[in-house]
Amino acid sequence: MTALASDLPAHAPAAIGVSLPVVLLLRNYFRLTSRVAPELARRTAERLFTTPPRPRRAVASRLPARRETVSAGRHDIAVWTAGPVEAPAVLLAHGWGGRGTQMSALAAALLDAGLRVVWYDQPGHGESGRARVGLPDFVHTLQALNQTHGPFAAAVGHSLGAAAIGLALRRGLRFGRAVFIGAPASIHEHTLRFSALIGLSPRVREAMRKRLERHYGLPFDEIDRIDELRSVELPALLVHDADDERVPFAHAQRLSSVMPRARLLQTWGLGHNRVLKDPATVAAVSAFVRGEQSLPPTLPPLPTPSPLY
Repeated sequence: MTALASDLPAHAPAAIGVSLPVVLLLRNYFRLTSRVAPELARRTAERLFTTPPRPRRAVASRLPARRETVSAGRHDIAVWTAGPVEAPAVLLAHGWGGRGTQMSALAAALLDAGLRVVWYDQPGHGESGRARVGLPDFVHTLQALNQTHGPFAAAVGHSLGAAAIGLALRRGLRFGRAVFIGAPASIHEHTLRFSALIGLSPRVREAMRKRLERHYGLPFDEIDRIDELRSVELPALLVHDADDERVPFAHAQRLSSVMPRARLLQTWGLGHNRVLKDPATVAAVSAFVRGEQSLPPTLPPLPTPSPLY
């Protein structure tokens, strides 16, 4: 059966870093190989699942920064640091398929506030080289940077970078504050969406999951135990757009409900990535990192009383 473009969500190509025609070809390929060559389908799907997409265009940061390389297990991580050496430090973690330069607007705001800012390219991304990676590699990178550049007064993560911060906190890593932007609450749900997108059968999807769990020594069910965040007492801010096309807003609601000191800031019309550049959102995140208490519940603020439509 031929896949139709109308069957696919609008964000499908961006989700795995390929064009719409390639997504359609992948769907037809996996629908066939899942039936006639399931092991080949599993290997191919796993490679796609663990290979970060390359950005369509690399954006160089204009911020003056010191470039370093930090070893995080089997990965060499490209790291940039800016701001006064003695100032409180803030760590910025980008998401899957991104680059450290995605966080430039926030880095600039934090530098203007007199803070020291550390950002980096995740393993397998940008100047940190090409590699097949997963969420545990992101967590190991956070642990390595905490040793080399910490302690951190705050950590800000976007998408899978935010998920890594949550898992690192559950494993004992400590920051003064944490900001989660567009954070997913479940790797299992992500796997289901990925498999549906490329037409992978449930049998092959489960084979891929088991293989990845053995490789990393970490069950997906353990990653998804977000209830463990109840023991994390640090102040946290969750920023999520109502129109996020990749991670539904409900994920932020679930995460904020289990974190005892969490605040939820809902944005509108920014999607999954534009939220990182929105001036009002950047200002709110910067204010939270600096310890300010008065934050709006939504951006842009709704009129009071809100009109009924």
